[in-house]
Amino acid sequence: MLQLEIKQNTEAEQLKQSLCQVMLQIAYQIPQSPTQDLILAATLALPHLKEVATVLTPCIPDEELIWAYVGLGRFYQGQGAYNQAQPWYERCLAAIKVRLGETHADVAGSLNNVAGLYQSQGRYSEAEALYVQALELKWQLFGKVHPDVALSLNNLALLYYAQGRYSEAEPLYAQALELRQVLLGETHPDVALSLNNLALLYYAQGRYSEAEPLYAQALELRQVLLGETHPDVAQSLNNLAELYRSQGRYSEAEALYVQALELRQVLLGETHPDVAQSLNNLALLYYAQGRYSEAEALYVQALELRQVLLGETHPDVAQSLNNLALLYYAQGRYSEAEALYVQALELRQVLLGETHPDVAQSLNNLAGLCQSQGRYGEAELFYLRALSIVVDCLGESHPTTITVWQNFVELISQVIQAEQTALLSDHPLVQHTLLQLQSIPNRPSI
Repeated sequence: MLQLEIKQNTEAEQLKQSLCQVMLQIAYQIPQSPTQDLILAATLALPHLKEVATVLTPCIPDEELIWAYVGLGRFYQGQGAYNQAQPWYERCLAAIKVRLGETHADVAGSLNNVAGLYQSQGRYSEAEALYVQALELKWQLFGKVHPDVALSLNNLALLYYAQGRYSEAEPLYAQALELRQVLLGETHPDVALSLNNLALLYYAQGRYSEAEPLYAQALELRQVLLGETHPDVAQSLNNLAELYRSQGRYSEAEALYVQALELRQVLLGETHPDVAQSLNNLALLYYAQGRYSEAEALYVQALELRQVLLGETHPDVAQSLNNLALLYYAQGRYSEAEALYVQALELRQVLLGETHPDVAQSLNNLAGLCQSQGRYGEAELFYLRALSIVVDCLGESHPTTITVWQNFVELISQVIQAEQTALLSDHPLVQHTLLQLQSIPNRPSI
């Protein structure tokens, strides 16, 4: 009887281990951006994956423990279901620390995963602490020259980029790119990712001529390495389209935007954050072309998607509110525009801090609205706050800084023509601009 019981227990353990191995193989195959086909396949195994991560972890070897959780985290995060992904990444970090110790390589990987999730949720200060901790642990474990170190440098740079901390992001991006080129070769997907991210930074800084060849190089690499129908290819198409739009190359931009949107809808489904991004960006293009009815439908669709997927308090939601307000302003729907501008500004101040370029964008837009309504005193204050931010963050020669400055000059010229100079403050920028305007014999009308 005892022998039978032992045999049954042994067989049960073997079955558990077999189940774990099968489920772990499925978890390995879930990428960071899973396509609909992969999501469907993983959905069938989801109850078993959860059982492995909650009940059967004692049957998992140490070196594979992280995958019991990462597969589930990626499954949800890749669909934009960040709140559902969060407990799996956090459980992963806790379980690995208990079993493998505080200074294991998988602890560094788990710290990075939790940080990436927090960043997706707009929780930047929490993400930064974990990214730094992961990087320092990787330095300790692997030294300065290792692919995992390059990954951490890239991710920390991404966070700084999202926060508008461009001068801090650039050296980390460059360092990650150089490391990857040396360690992985010139034709590797991670090299393409670094090229894309460095180009994103150059684009944000107005360095368009430097951004374009990197975007093109990243796109070509991804098409060769990953095929024409891959989420990363869609990302590259979208980013190159953004650059073309900013340069006024609208027909080239539209073709790439549409291609990126269709790819994302096919690969990721209709309700995904990347699809919302594509809808928003295509709407931006239609807005720039004066195709307002087409733009509005896409803006509203993007906003609603983001609110459902990301929650009401997320930087991307603020972006959608701002863009829809821009459209309403252009149509003369000022009361609707102002409500959205204020909502976007307040969100950005809370989520990104008072000195982020996106906050300056909101201030500039509010100033333009006030100026259109003859509310010159309010407009002046908003412009001055915006100028202070963009000069510090982006520099005096950045296209955004120049745009805000030109808007401010137009305000002052308009106030002078309206003979309401008493509304102008004693701010040094105002006095400097007044002197410049008064020195022009035939000042242009606004």
